[in-house]
Amino acid sequence: MSAETLRIGLVSISDRASSGVYTDQGIPSLQEWLARALTTPWESTVRLIPDEQEEIESNLRDLVDYDGCHLVLTTGGTGPAIRDVTPEATLAVADKIMPGFGEQMRQISLQFVPTAILSRQVAVIRKRCLIINLPGQPKAIAQTLEVLRTRLGTARCLAFLPLCLIAWI
Repeated sequence: MSAETLRIGLVSISDRASSGVYTDQGIPSLQEWLARALTTPWESTVRLIPDEQEEIESNLRDLVDYDGCHLVLTTGGTGPAIRDVTPEATLAVADKIMPGFGEQMRQISLQFVPTAILSRQVAVIRKRCLIINLPGQPKAIAQTLEVLRTRLGTARCLAFLPLCLIAWI
């Protein structure tokens, strides 16, 4: 990996997909969108894990602390169900909370579905990495990322966002 390569951790959090009940669609959806949108060289490390807070926390720490990710995108586990603990796990590993991201993602999703108000997505900084919880459905992932990319101006801007944050940390 060169110094200019963006390292992205992709984490799909699903009890059923991680146990093989059905095929995960979150990781492929994220990879497809990133391949279309980013102009910056990037590579990813992927994880498919159950909705268990300790396991989510451990994977997020590993992706940042050991794999050196600049950006970690999670999908799944952000609803109000008892098993949905992605936001709690994300907040537990945070150095700083970035509340504007969650607010913006809910606002975007509300343009498409009224149930988006139930989403509990958060974004945080751990060390020099931005961690963002995205919706669980592939269509919602693409919609959210596309509107964020458009509002930020360019795909290049989205790719450099974590690197720009590093300068502030």
